[in-house]
Amino acid sequence: MSRPVHNFTTATLDWLPYICPVRLEEATPEQLDAMKVTPSNRKISDYVLTLAHDPESLAIRSPLFNAIMYGRDGLSRAGREMGAIATSIHNHCIYCTSVHAARFLQMTGREDLIQEIFAEGEEAALDDYWQPVFDFSLKLTRTPGEISPTDIEILRTGGLTDLEIFDLVCSVAIFGWANRLMHTLGEAITP
Repeated sequence: MSRPVHNFTTATLDWLPYICPVRLEEATPEQLDAMKVTPSNRKISDYVLTLAHDPESLAIRSPLFNAIMYGRDGLSRAGREMGAIATSIHNHCIYCTSVHAARFLQMTGREDLIQEIFAEGEEAALDDYWQPVFDFSLKLTRTPGEISPTDIEILRTGGLTDLEIFDLVCSVAIFGWANRLMHTLGEAITP
């Protein structure tokens, strides 16, 4: 194939919401409380300000996201990022792919893997460790009901423990949800 399948990048993108985000100075106490638990303590993004329209969900979403993506035990951060990348590639979420591919690169320095994924998409040929992680993440995203004990055994044979497999499933699941929110609430744009 050797051509980009979609306009994926590791460049920093902006996200433009379709609806007006909550204005911080007009936020209710419940919205302000929900926004405190976001991963970024430097700036509240338009995405979080948009999600703040439903503070009850946001108050649950942020700690759940943090627990899945930043957990100390189980799957490595890079492994969780690979789950996010595969899911976001399949769902054509350019924004999430850019963020998590950049994080994967920071952790691993494996630009060769990211370039292969960007060039070949779901048909990417990766090394012995990353291929099963990538393939499992794609299959779980595409057809979760078709995951079988054989798929789990392939990950175990590749060296993943049951806790690491659980973490990978959680990473794929949170990004299946996050990608759909990103698509329906706004669009990625080049700054």
